[in-house]
Amino acid sequence: MKSLKTKNNSNLEIIFVGRSNVGKSSLIRCLTGRSVPTGRKPGLTRKPLNLELDDLTITDMPGFGFISGVEEKYINAVKDEIVHYIEENADRIILGFVVVDAKSFLDIVNRWLNQGEIPVDLEMYDFLSDLAIDTKLLVNKIDKIRENRDELLDAVGERFNMLPPWQQWLDTILPVSAKKKEIQPLQHVIRQKLVDIKKERLLKYFSTKCFR
Repeated sequence: MKSLKTKNNSNLEIIFVGRSNVGKSSLIRCLTGRSVPTGRKPGLTRKPLNLELDDLTITDMPGFGFISGVEEKYINAVKDEIVHYIEENADRIILGFVVVDAKSFLDIVNRWLNQGEIPVDLEMYDFLSDLAIDTKLLVNKIDKIRENRDELLDAVGERFNMLPPWQQWLDTILPVSAKKKEIQPLQHVIRQKLVDIKKERLLKYFSTKCFR
């Protein structure tokens, strides 16, 4: 397998990581108004998908974790390559978003924890944080949670060692819905980061509302 390290001309990077089918590509499309290519089947994307926006690259990382019909050795190889890519580019990554599916996340994580295994979602979040990357948790598909949203977000945050209530982590736990075009928390975090590092000129590449 080829290394996932890519060559581009930008000095800054924002990455989106998560399991297959959690909506990473949809969030990027909603955020920038630009489509990113996707694999024909979940789990078959082998390399990061880059959008270059002047001095900033937006990167959609391959999905990680168990995927039905995909060999375990391939799944492990993709995870290793993702880790290598992030390590090699850590100095230029200004934001790392770990994306989870609001509806399925707790079931998946609890199943792995009950088996004595650390879920890869939690591993990846800690990995990014340990590299001193500004890491956020994107809880996508929140529109599918019609009742007890606060309780669910409390539980999701706890899995990442963020004690409830989740509202005290508003700069880290970001409930969004790419499908419903509701990504204001994501937009706010990116805009604030670009202002903080004095790259306001890059704001023009981000839509003020989601594109269809």
